[in-house]
Amino acid sequence: MAAAVRAGLWHRGVISATRRGSHSSTALKPQYDAVIIGAGHNGLIASAYLQKGGLKTAVLERRHVLGGAAVSEEIIPGFHFSRASYLLSLLRPHIYQDLELKVYPDFLSYLERLACAIHPLLDAPPVDIPGLTQGSLRKKISALSSLKPLVKSGLKLEKNIPDFYELVTAPVMKVLNRWFESEPLRATLATDSVIGANTSPNNPGSGYVLLHHVMGELEKEKGAWGYVEGGMGGVSQSIAHSARSLGADIFTNRDVEQVLIGQDGSAKGVVLTDGTEVHSKVVLSNATPYITFKQLTPQDALPEAFIKSVDQIDYTSPVTKINVAVDKLPNFLAAPNSADGKPGPHHQCSIHLNCESVEVLEEAYREGQQGRPSSRPMIEMTIPSVLDPTLAPPGCHVVSLFIQFTPYLLEGRRAWTDQDRERFADTAFDWVERYAPGFKKSIVGKDILTPADLERVFGLTGGNIFHGSMSLDQLYLARPLPSVADYRTPVKRLYLCGSGSHPGGGVMGAAGWNSALKVLADFKRL
Repeated sequence: MAAAVRAGLWHRGVISATRRGSHSSTALKPQYDAVIIGAGHNGLIASAYLQKGGLKTAVLERRHVLGGAAVSEEIIPGFHFSRASYLLSLLRPHIYQDLELKVYPDFLSYLERLACAIHPLLDAPPVDIPGLTQGSLRKKISALSSLKPLVKSGLKLEKNIPDFYELVTAPVMKVLNRWFESEPLRATLATDSVIGANTSPNNPGSGYVLLHHVMGELEKEKGAWGYVEGGMGGVSQSIAHSARSLGADIFTNRDVEQVLIGQDGSAKGVVLTDGTEVHSKVVLSNATPYITFKQLTPQDALPEAFIKSVDQIDYTSPVTKINVAVDKLPNFLAAPNSADGKPGPHHQCSIHLNCESVEVLEEAYREGQQGRPSSRPMIEMTIPSVLDPTLAPPGCHVVSLFIQFTPYLLEGRRAWTDQDRERFADTAFDWVERYAPGFKKSIVGKDILTPADLERVFGLTGGNIFHGSMSLDQLYLARPLPSVADYRTPVKRLYLCGSGSHPGGGVMGAAGWNSALKVLADFKRL
């Protein structure tokens, strides 16, 4: 069976994350200017910029490791996995050069024109609607500056505005059918319109998910992705080291139980599960909006109508991640291994299985919506150890399987059991076996993370890797809700800084950067 492959950073391969640091030995102080809940990449980036801006900042992470979902863990002795997040940057779908597609470069140019126009919006908060419509004339004039990124995007799009509108609102198949005749190619490209999203290529809005996955940039190569040396945790450690070098205090195994609310209704710090209180002038939450507002914030500090709105945020996730340790390199029927056993170019790519047709993807989606794990799931496979031998013992490899579609609850009501996990893993492995005979026998260990496991381990509500659906009703001015799209919350001095805010999951660090700028601007007025 043929497997679709897409090239990554062929000339780079592994990106080295420099400036790694160890956990801080600094004692937790009782008072800070800013406290950040959660040491995911957005929280760490926010801490660096707040500290650089003069605010003494502490980051409190409940787990034993920094990075949120961007972590490296030795869950099988000798094998180091990027356990949740597994690629750096967002990915543009490069098709293997042997396809020799004449129209494909034009399609890439089309996507690049639209994606580049979004860049000004990623690095700035959404338009300040309250500032433009409320308060004094001076405040309204000041808020006009928030329109600049939107204007820049419009000017970049120019005559492409109709194309942009169509792509972000239409089913992606409407666009792909116009560009391509090859069904396997259309299906392979369509996978980027559903990665991490509980949607179908034939659903409206799936076009935006595709665009979201092609707007990244890595080492000046637009749309490129790469593996991080040592795993994704190297990026998190590098960011943490930068923050610490600026003076931030970062702690692991510090589980925040609740945000402290003062008599004036504003955030005053946090209390840990062990009873320790840490006071601060501002609090930033890198947790999901649901955890922030339903678990960490006292409910009597929030308006009842706002709490009801929080309950309506969509966190549905179709994703199960399986990390696999193998004792030999997978050998694909479509591209057999060389006699010397060395990895081929296709081993360096993201390998897409069960995408021979759009109908295969549709059937997998339909089964997931019925509360059943897909019997023929969509699988994205990566083998980072072919480029980074530090991840596995000699001759062995780590394999990442990013799989859809699986429900949070089986049949809509039943939690996953260990038997259910093993059964689904066997299904996934059986399908890999069809493309690469011998794969199942090569397995020496595995780590199965269903949507419920992703929630339990990494704090991803619903198992959603984006901290909330990337549907059109939860983007930009409405992310996560219209009333908190500017990172400020109904509780004064409590801010959001995670991927649940604009611009959403996958755009590494943008929410942390944007929220830090907002806090620094507000702090001057405290």
